[in-house]
Amino acid sequence: MPKVGVVGSLVWDLIHGRDPLAPPTEEWGGIAYALGGLDASLPPDWEIVPLIKVGRDLAPQAAELLRGLVRLTPGGRCVEVPAPNNRVVLHYQSAERRCERMSGGVPGWTWLELGPMVRDLDAIYLNFISGFELTLGTAQALRQGFDGPIYADLHSLFLGMQHDGIRVLQPLADPAAWFGCFDVVQLNEDEMRQLSSDPLSLSAQALGAGVSLLVVTLGPKGAAYVAAPGFDGWKAARRAEAVILSEAKEPSPEAWPLRFAQGDSSRTGGLAARTALIPAHGVDVLDPTGCGDVFGAAACARLLAGDHIEGALRHATAMATRNAALRGAGGLSRHLRGELLVP
Repeated sequence: MPKVGVVGSLVWDLIHGRDPLAPPTEEWGGIAYALGGLDASLPPDWEIVPLIKVGRDLAPQAAELLRGLVRLTPGGRCVEVPAPNNRVVLHYQSAERRCERMSGGVPGWTWLELGPMVRDLDAIYLNFISGFELTLGTAQALRQGFDGPIYADLHSLFLGMQHDGIRVLQPLADPAAWFGCFDVVQLNEDEMRQLSSDPLSLSAQALGAGVSLLVVTLGPKGAAYVAAPGFDGWKAARRAEAVILSEAKEPSPEAWPLRFAQGDSSRTGGLAARTALIPAHGVDVLDPTGCGDVFGAAACARLLAGDHIEGALRHATAMATRNAALRGAGGLSRHLRGELLVP
């Protein structure tokens, strides 16, 4: 059976302000949301292989979480390390804004550790939950040593950490080198602005570095994407269906636009790229935690299933919307599949 490796960090969250009338909540977060999205969205012939380190203090609870996954590969487990697991205190200021403070000591992967574990994989989903999962050197070694598709959500690469553990937005050093490690790159709107105030130049940089698909999540507005010429999903790429797309779709002017003038490829390094906005489904947000993680995991799963870009991203927005209607990651994959009714 084909296998997708999942690289990220399991985080124990303490959440304040998600519901102003409720006390703080403790639960699994981080890559737990992405695991739920993958489990609900992968085709039945795919298996999930966790490439996740967990602190010894929470290893039993992590094993219990994995046992709830339908697509988990037989014998799949986290790698236990002799360090306290990562913990995050979240203070929600609004549905879209929050303050994070992280503690814990789970180390990232070295290539000597990771290399042997990816040999039998068919694809990799990588989510920088802590921002310390891989160094740039390890990511470059992964790209050179693994020839399958890699989907990367760069999220916490854009978060520095103060001495008290508070996470703060910061620019990403050497973004072109990071882009060159991955086939699909996901950012959110704030992270995009840390890289460039000009979406066109950012898109040109990403595509020029070898990225096939750049996705920017826009919260309740949905997601925008830019695809390299001829790329409309991994199945099409495998079949070498290289069709140059000479016209660009213009996104809605109300949302953040990736504005390519029709027929003008000069600002994207001479490439005729395709771009569009995928609107989100309307929903009363009960819990915004993990929506971006569910989105990326679901998009990756559907690209692996052979969906075209827009079909994969529409599915991903639907899954992220459904995630917002559930508090926490407990039972998430069942909820995303429609098996768990939420009152």
